[in-house]
Amino acid sequence: MAKVLYTAEATVSGGRAAGHGRTSDGALEVDLRLPAEMGGEGGGTNPEQLFAVGWAACFEGALGVVARRQGVGADDASIDSRVQLLPTGDGGFKLAAALDVTLPSIADDAVAAEIVRAAHQVCPYSNATRGNIDVALTANGRPVD
Repeated sequence: MAKVLYTAEATVSGGRAAGHGRTSDGALEVDLRLPAEMGGEGGGTNPEQLFAVGWAACFEGALGVVARRQGVGADDASIDSRVQLLPTGDGGFKLAAALDVTLPSIADDAVAAEIVRAAHQVCPYSNATRGNIDVALTANGRPVD
């Protein structure tokens, strides 16, 4: 087993419709609510929003690692993330995601795409979801294959 670098701990009660979540260190505390788009009252966050923020933050860290390894500056990167909840057709649900990465310091489209592609291999969220959900990536507005 690999050496554990960090463990996050959280407790949720009440579920996604009218719940409450809190990390063990108290740094994050959220009310969970079903979005109005799904017939809920809104007024809180939901698992898809939390996942979108977490993945974008993690991916930006991975971009920094890759850029440093390649000797390229990417400190001004920003990521717009979208996580969609979709029905599977058999009563279940699945996710799809898109990460739109903006790298203002990198004008070369090929270099920007390579950094995003490499970050997708480094990011723990990307590694956890690879092969399980559809993921669309862009670099400076252009699709990354």
